[in-house]
Amino acid sequence: MAKKYQTFAEFWPFYVSEHADPFNRKLHFVGTSLALGSLAGFVLTRNPRYLAAAPVAGYLFAWIGHFGVEKNRPATFTYPLESLRADFKMFALMAQGKMDAEIERLQLQLTPEVFVESADEAMQPIIDVEAESV
Repeated sequence: MAKKYQTFAEFWPFYVSEHADPFNRKLHFVGTSLALGSLAGFVLTRNPRYLAAAPVAGYLFAWIGHFGVEKNRPATFTYPLESLRADFKMFALMAQGKMDAEIERLQLQLTPEVFVESADEAMQPIIDVEAESV
């Protein structure tokens, strides 16, 4: 059974671990940008096609990142609201150029014994101990 996170602060490191590949994060950024642009298009024009395009654009790029790049299951399937919030947090940190520092911060807080449960219920380490010890 998947772990149930009680707070967003508990969920955030798990979410970041599911977005370890920088290309996956870039795909998420593109998808979120297009989704926000589609929402803006809807607000400006009231054309429902823009509203329909928003989730398609957002999820298309995110799912390409998860299934094609990370080879994992999107956390959205298990944690839809938390994932949406985390996606916007990651988007904001990337827009500010602070996401790499956030990843480093989270890795420094964790010991090699710390594991997070992925959305597909497999246990995965956050830190690759072998790669870290040179």
